[in-house]
Amino acid sequence: MKTRTRIAAITAAGIVTVGAFAGTFALANSSPPMFGPGPGPGNGPVTMPRGGPRDGGCLGVPGVVDPSGTLTETQRTALAANAEEEKLAHDLYTEFANRYELQVFDRIAASETTHLEAVRTLLTRYGITDPTANQAPGHFATPAVQATYDQLLAQGSASQDAALQVGKTVETTDISLLRESLNGLTAPDVQRVYGNLLTASQHHLAAFGRWSNR
Repeated sequence: MKTRTRIAAITAAGIVTVGAFAGTFALANSSPPMFGPGPGPGNGPVTMPRGGPRDGGCLGVPGVVDPSGTLTETQRTALAANAEEEKLAHDLYTEFANRYELQVFDRIAASETTHLEAVRTLLTRYGITDPTANQAPGHFATPAVQATYDQLLAQGSASQDAALQVGKTVETTDISLLRESLNGLTAPDVQRVYGNLLTASQHHLAAFGRWSNR
């Protein structure tokens, strides 16, 4: 199954299997270790957006400073797909922030902006067409991603609790996709960004869980 189509399939499936995904990955509330290379470029301090993990903030994604490597065609496709997934998360959370008075959506949407910028930097570095370029909020180049966005937006528009559930679905899906994308990856710069995004998604998932239990 193509990566972009799989994103939509996993996300749609996640609507009814969030608990199963969360159990599979057994996410802890403490900060997990970074992925990527050991000491070297890119290992400097990262910043914490206002609010911190408890209120939806996460570890910032530093600039892409690690050396580039080689990507297979499958890995190039996955990088473009991850850009669309980051935009999907950003656009959904922005919509929910406008509908509900929960700071978690506003803060995580801001984080997703940084995440998408990091992925776009990699797309430029590797000469990969950015599928999110010139796409208005809520609009996507890939039909399957568009359908997933529309479905999740409708679900989250039903109530505040439903929107928080969508947030957990999106972050659980991101974790699954990033783990898969890291499999067999050797390019240091992409490893670093994916590792940071994985850590961020774990923080986001924990934050949505905390807000759901209030």
